[in-house]
Amino acid sequence: MKPLSKAFAFLALAAIVAGCGHQKKGTLLPNVSGKAGEIVVVIDKDNWEGNIGNALREMLAGDCPYLAQREPLFTLANVPPGSFTNLFKIHRNIIILNINPQNQTAGMVYRKDQWARPQSVAQINAYDEEGALDILADAGEKLPEFFEQSERDRIVANAALYEETSMRPAVEKLTGGIMYFPSGYKLRKSTATFLWVADEKQYSNQTVLIYRYPALPEGNFTVENIIEVRNRIMQENVPGMFDGTYMTTSTAVQPTVRSLRYHGIDFVETRGFWEVEGDFMGGPFVSHSFYSQDGRDIIVLEAFVYAPKYDKRQYLRQVESLLYSFEWKEPGKK
Repeated sequence: MKPLSKAFAFLALAAIVAGCGHQKKGTLLPNVSGKAGEIVVVIDKDNWEGNIGNALREMLAGDCPYLAQREPLFTLANVPPGSFTNLFKIHRNIIILNINPQNQTAGMVYRKDQWARPQSVAQINAYDEEGALDILADAGEKLPEFFEQSERDRIVANAALYEETSMRPAVEKLTGGIMYFPSGYKLRKSTATFLWVADEKQYSNQTVLIYRYPALPEGNFTVENIIEVRNRIMQENVPGMFDGTYMTTSTAVQPTVRSLRYHGIDFVETRGFWEVEGDFMGGPFVSHSFYSQDGRDIIVLEAFVYAPKYDKRQYLRQVESLLYSFEWKEPGKK
């Protein structure tokens, strides 16, 4: 909810120059500009400061869940319609408010790669303010998820482009599937049932843990069972910096679970906070739990972040997105 930076304007202008003459459908589009997690909202000042703007901020700029510090889910930048020129049309994420009694239809329209690539655009077509508010209410979680998945897709595409392929054999052997890890990630630990993959820098740590364990006859995806198994596996495999310390799940905030489906895989997402027993380290984690292909085991893909000096929204979004790159390996696929 702050004006776009001069740096963004410069990058946007450079991208327009580079992509000049390639705006028509079916031709080469310029690369998107803007920061990850940022959305340009094309809306006039009165509506931005009124009920519609408040509704958009509530949906898209509320607190990002399970972060120790308050950070918005997305950063919104208002651009009045009269200022929505080519400079802003190549932004990565755009919302356009179109209120006009002469509109032929009303509703939310989602578009990909309209003026740049990979771009996501959501347009609200309404006859009046009340209708626009109804459209936003009907959108519910679909609007934020549209932009969230767009950010994930960009991260996964980048990971595939700059993949560190050395992890592939270990991941396939443990899970029967593949994941994309970008350069910088290293395999820290590998056993028959557990993998530890991390991108460790001086002041930040983005980690993916992959493990499997025998499925129970029932109750595999209750939060109690997921956390009970998680704590046992973390104690066995993820030690802290000092003797006798190990990772566990924080009890300060109750973890939550929800059922999702992606890439044809039904899984349960768990969100919570991790901490180190006997130390003062901690941070957010998210995991995906699902059945192995033969149904005998539970496979868990978990992402967590440790970055005490920085805001964590983008760090967590980056490593969480890698979980969405998982897919079963097709026979004969390399």
